Parts: sequence; C-alpha cells; structure tokens
Amino acid sequence: MSLRARLEADETLLTAWSGVPDALTVELMAQQGFDAVTLDMQHGGHHEDSVLRGMVPVLRAEKHAIVRIPVGRFDMASRALDFGAEAVIAPMVNSVEDARRFAAAMKYPPVGERSWGPTYAFPRHRKGDFPTWLRESNTRTLAFAMIETRAAFDVLDGILATPGIDGIFLGPSDFSIAWSEGRVIDPVLEDMMVAVAEIAARARSAGKHCAIYVIDPTIAGRYVKMGYRLLAMGSEPNLLRLGSESLIKSVRGSIG
Repeated sequence: MSLRARLEADETLLTAWSGVPDALTVELMAQQGFDAVTLDMQHGGHHEDSVLRGMVPVLRAEKHAIVRIPVGRFDMASRALDFGAEAVIAPMVNSVEDARRFAAAMKYPPVGERSWGPTYAFPRHRKGDFPTWLRESNTRTLAFAMIETRAAFDVLDGILATPGIDGIFLGPSDFSIAWSEGRVIDPVLEDMMVAVAEIAARARSAGKHCAIYVIDPTIAGRYVKMGYRLLAMGSEPNLLRLGSESLIKSVRGSIG
C-alpha cells in the first residue's frame, strides 16, 4: 500500500530520520520497525549520491522512502522522485510562490512542470508500464510543505490551496523560534500549541495531510489528537544514545 493510501486511511505512521550519508547505515535504519525512512538533505549529511544509493535499502525493506531537500532546492525534489522517493519535504515554504515552485517541481503537467525521466524510480518500484506510471505519478507522490515561520502561518490557507501541495510538515523547533520572536528554542513550547493544533485543523479541513517532527515522544499522542498522522523521529544519534543507555543500564543492573 502506498504512503498516500495509508495516510488517506487515517493511519498514524512513523518515519525514521536519517542524516548519515551512508547506504549501510540507511539499510540498518530501514530494518527497524519504522514505516518509512526520511533522508535529510537540509540539516543532515545526505547529498544527491547518498539519496540515489540510500533509496535502495529503504525500498528493498518495503518501507516508504521520503527525502527532505535543502532550502529552495526545488530541482532536487524532482531528482528525489526520479530516484524513487514517494514523498518530498520542502523546508521554509514561506509564501504561496514558494509553494507553487515546489509543486511545479513535484508534479507532471498539467499540474506542474516536472520533466520526464524516471530512470531509477520506475525499475526500483517495478509497477506497471510507462503510461500507467505517468498517469498515476501526480497522485502517488506527496509534496509536504514545511510550516516553520510566522510568514508561512499567515499564508497557510494559500499554501494549502496551491495545486500539487499534498500536505504540510510542521517543524516545531523553528516554529518555536518564530513564535517567540527569537527568544527561545522549544519544540514543545506550550504558548504555540494552539497554533500547532490550528495548523493541523486547517490542513485537514482542506483535505491535506499533516506531518510533524517529534522531539519529545511523550507528547506524540497529543499531536495525533490534533490531526497529525506522519510522525518523524529517530535520528541516528538519538537511536544510538537511547540504545546505548538502555544496554548499559541493563548490564550495570545485572552486575549490581
């Protein structure tokens, strides 16, 4: 089942967050219990070659492949799709024009301006023929516009109404910086939670999907109640830290 189909069925899905540009590391991430793996090109170390190669173990593990592109690199959105990604996250979409440019790179005509060339994606997914692939691509792929600033919040309805934008992805750390006017960085800032809930409500009302990065797993349920259904978490440093802490605690407890 596609990522879109599962989200439309109102499933809550978890994506690991990969920042290490190494296919072997991505393979290990894909073997864990997450529903998807996101390759991060913005703040993570992933680049075009690591996305091209890292897509293979994700798809082989039958997980959903997602890519976050660098700020303004809408050309890379098309590249990520051509490599086999099901969804692309674009950071700092702060205007309707940003949303339009992102959607144009994500969708084939008549919705967008994406050019034809699924050299890697088509054989990697092993589905149908070229006419079917073309016909279904605009609905199969998902364009997530990141909402991280007051400017984006102010034009949220316009972003949601942009043809080709399939959902929003809330970046709570940056949003907290913007919401507090630079005073704090707090991804669970209580003062902004009404806005966080409003963003999800407006997106779902517009028929769009809602995703968010989860820093504190103890409030994940609160996000789900707001309407967020794709939850990102589990970067390599955090997974290593949590696993090491658990292992060391168990060993030391056994030793007494």
